[in-house]
Amino acid sequence: MFLIAIYAASGFFVLLVLLLFASLVKGSWPALAAFGAKFLWTSEWNPVTEQFGALPLIFGTVVSSTIAIVLAGLVGILAAAYLAEFAPRWLARPLSFVIELLAAVPSVVFGLWGLFVLAPFVRVALAPSLQHAFGFLPIFSGPISTGTNMLTAGLILALMILPTVTAISREVIVAIAQDLREASMSLGATKWETVSRVVIPAARVGIFGAIVLALGRAIGETIATTMVIGNKPVIAASLFAPSYTLASVIANEFTEANGDVYIGALLELGLLLFLVSFIVNGLARLLLFTVLKGDRA
Repeated sequence: MFLIAIYAASGFFVLLVLLLFASLVKGSWPALAAFGAKFLWTSEWNPVTEQFGALPLIFGTVVSSTIAIVLAGLVGILAAAYLAEFAPRWLARPLSFVIELLAAVPSVVFGLWGLFVLAPFVRVALAPSLQHAFGFLPIFSGPISTGTNMLTAGLILALMILPTVTAISREVIVAIAQDLREASMSLGATKWETVSRVVIPAARVGIFGAIVLALGRAIGETIATTMVIGNKPVIAASLFAPSYTLASVIANEFTEANGDVYIGALLELGLLLFLVSFIVNGLARLLLFTVLKGDRA
C-alpha cells in the first residue's frame, strides 16, 4: 500500500508538469503559429504592430543571470569556507543565521533597495570607476545615463542568490569527514591548503547543487529585476545599458496585453522559461553524473 502511494504521488507530480506544459503550449499557440521558430532570434518587440521577437529578452536573462551566478558563486563559496573552517564559533553561528534569514527576504524588498540605494550608487560611483579602469572593454563602455541597467540587475540578483549559495555550501563543507582534514594536515598542509585542496574539492558536488539552485532562482526572478533593469528590449554590449528579461516582460505587460497574438507571445515567453529550467537541470544532472562517474573510475 505504501509503495502504491509513493507511485501515485510521483505520477501526480509528473502529470502536473505535463499539464502545465500543455497549457503553456495551448496558450502560446497563436504566437507559435504566427512567428514559428524565428520568435527566438528576432529582435523586435512591438505590441502596437504585433511583431514579437524574444532575442533581446533571452539576451537580458542570460547576461544578468551570468553576472549574478559568477559573483554569488565566488563570494558565496569563499564565505561558506570561512564560516565553516576559519570563523570562531561565536561569530560563525550568528552570521550563518543572518545569511539564512536573507534568503527569506521578499523579492520586492530587494527591488526597492536596489532602486533607491544600489542604482544611484552604480550611477554615481561604481559605473564611472569601472569605466575609468576598464573602459577599453565593450562591456564597460558607453554612456551611463541611469542606474537602472544590466549591471544593477546582475548585482541585485547576485545579492539575492548569495544566501542560497553560502548557506547550502556551508552545510556541505561542514559535513565533510574530519578524517580528510586531519590526514591533510598531518602531511604538512596548512589550514588554507587543506580547505582549498581537500575540503572544497570533496564538497564540490554539493556546492555545484547549490549553484544550480541559485541559478534557477536568478533566471526566474521577476519583481526585483523588473525594478532595476531598465525594461528596454534592446541588445547592447555595454552593461551600463538598460535591458529586459523574460520574466520581467511577463510581469510588466501581461495585465495590459490584448489580442491573441500578444497574449500568446507572453505565454510563449513563459514556455521558454519552463524549457530553460528543464535544460539547466538536465545539464546539471549530466555534469554531476560525469563528475561522479569520474570519481568511481
